[in-house]
Amino acid sequence: MTLPVLAWFTLATIWGSTWLFIKIGLDEGLPPITFAGIRFVVAATPLVLWIVVRRVRLPRNPADWRLMIVTGWLSFAVNYGLIFWGESHISSGLAAILYTTFPVQGMLLAHFMLADEPLTLRRVGGVLLSIAGVALIFHNEIGIRGPLALAGSIALVVAALGTAYADVLIKQRGTHIDPVTMTAVQMVAGFVPLLAIGIPLEGNPLHYNWSPRAVVALLYLALLGSSVTFVLLYWLIQRMEVTRAMLIPLFSTLIAVVLGLVVLNEALTTRVAVGGAGILLGLVAAAGRPATAGKATPQRSGTAAARTLRPGNRGSR
Repeated sequence: MTLPVLAWFTLATIWGSTWLFIKIGLDEGLPPITFAGIRFVVAATPLVLWIVVRRVRLPRNPADWRLMIVTGWLSFAVNYGLIFWGESHISSGLAAILYTTFPVQGMLLAHFMLADEPLTLRRVGGVLLSIAGVALIFHNEIGIRGPLALAGSIALVVAALGTAYADVLIKQRGTHIDPVTMTAVQMVAGFVPLLAIGIPLEGNPLHYNWSPRAVVALLYLALLGSSVTFVLLYWLIQRMEVTRAMLIPLFSTLIAVVLGLVVLNEALTTRVAVGGAGILLGLVAAAGRPATAGKATPQRSGTAAARTLRPGNRGSR
């Protein structure tokens, strides 16, 4: 197995496991909004230290700072705030499945915002199949678990929309910004509103139940699931076709569902299984290799390409 292939599977496994650790932290009593904010306080710390120690030159154009701050709000405050809140009402496996709508929404936005990313009939078919899968899951959640589960499901799809829009903006205007600088500024811009909203609503973090499981979940999400994965992703993008790297969220979703079943004993209903299969099959169709695959273009390189592939995060999630 080559190093790029090993890196691919490592990223997919880590991002797939982050859904489990979010659920563990929530089950230990950590409130969702503040939990998400503290995650990025910890995650941003080594990146900021790297910038200071290495004396990385910061952007001087105000437009670059506006871009980093706005996309930081979308990618970290809105995105992860909704993810953590939504997963407090639904299973980790279902949350991961719903978040796979991220590439689909990104393709739709790119069609209207990026001249070299048009939709094809194959992509449209994939989008429609994925939407049908989401609709099936939504119907299942409101029928079995009630309105809060439906709201949690919607929150995951809206979270994916926010980060997809942020990634397209970066693809348009931010390919020249250093990726570590971009990520660090975004995390700082994201954790400020998360903590500003979370602490008044959820109380003093010093009074939370910081059990060993909660601390492990936080450190795993912050350091391995956020800081390390971005560095590894940027390394991978330099050595592998972007179209192959885009398949990481598909495998990470499988990891998330399996971990939820095995570790947390989460139930997998027929509707969720069928709806999830529809989403994943739609993604495979929509993410088919374009005619220009393998040809490097300015918009497909560097920070923008890397940011487009984040699984909530992400699959940082």
